Amino acid sequence: MKVTHAVLVHGIWQSEARCFGFLRRDLEARGVEVIVPSLKPTDGRAGMALMAEQLKKEVNAAFGEEQEILLVGFSMGGLVARCYLQDLGGADRCEAFVTISTPHHGTKMAKFHWGKGAAEMRPGSVFLKALQDSESRMGKMPIVSYRTPMDAIVVPADSSVWGLAENICIPCPLHPLMTFSPKLRKDLLKRFEFPAG
Repeated sequence: MKVTHAVLVHGIWQSEARCFGFLRRDLEARGVEVIVPSLKPTDGRAGMALMAEQLKKEVNAAFGEEQEILLVGFSMGGLVARCYLQDLGGADRCEAFVTISTPHHGTKMAKFHWGKGAAEMRPGSVFLKALQDSESRMGKMPIVSYRTPMDAIVVPADSSVWGLAENICIPCPLHPLMTFSPKLRKDLLKRFEFPAG
């Protein structure tokens, strides 16, 4: 599968400038056109659906409405990306989906943060149940979910294991370092063909 366009979706409290630096450079060096939309509010206090709507607008503005994309979501960004794919028709244009340290089944750490997004990331939330119920909308696209067993943000760490995905464990000491992990980036990049590859 040749990837020419990629969308990277940041995690909580992050923005284009604070996430995916190395992975973005890796992809651009291979001739991929990359966007990293800065979704607001960055702490997710207004909920995932609002951020997913922003994501859809940013993708369409950058790449039009039909260009196929590789979609990569980190942490909360993986759930925002799923909302876009499953609820807003994004799956129709997505050729592959990668999540990195995403709490697909919620995280107990979300109880220490306020706002709608945090409530949606708590295990058993209505939001997570709705995502689970609409998983069939993902179609047949390849899906990979990376996780670290040492995750102190996604608790329990195996909440990043997703039944639809190929689940890969990458030893990494800190949750925010996962997008920088050389082992993760090497594995991700070998899965695709690129224009300058």
